Amino acid sequence: MLAEILAGLEGSVLAAGLRSSKWVYPLVNAGHIAGIALLFGSIAAFDLRLMGAWRRVPLDALSRVLVPVAVIGLIIAASCGSLLFIVKATEYAAAPLFQTKMLMLAIGLANILAYHVVARRRGWSSHSQAVAAPAPLQRLFGAVSFGVWLSVLVLGRLVGYF
Repeated sequence: MLAEILAGLEGSVLAAGLRSSKWVYPLVNAGHIAGIALLFGSIAAFDLRLMGAWRRVPLDALSRVLVPVAVIGLIIAASCGSLLFIVKATEYAAAPLFQTKMLMLAIGLANILAYHVVARRRGWSSHSQAVAAPAPLQRLFGAVSFGVWLSVLVLGRLVGYF
């Protein structure tokens, strides 16, 4: 059943149009990269703060700026990535690198959700966090997040080459 769905996506008019267009596919690819830049840039900056950088900047202030940018980046990257996926859906779905990328992406999203749940319970987003050294658990969340999202980025680039 999954194979039929993937083949249907790959055989769709939209996928055929993307494959045959000299301009649309590269523009969608550029959109995917722009979305990734917004997403990873925002996450990396927040993760670095969690690991101890820019201690004078309160977490809640940084979060108010970076979370919406990361969400917009995720929406753009996922939308454009879905279009790129349908061009070679059966090939990508079977590729271990792509599967690993998707697994890491899920782990990254789960880490973000877990961080926000724990942060609310522990009051990490309060103004009192400015200048204070990050808690060890904050540092761990930041380090895990940075590593996972960097892995998603690297795996995504490798998918196109292998």
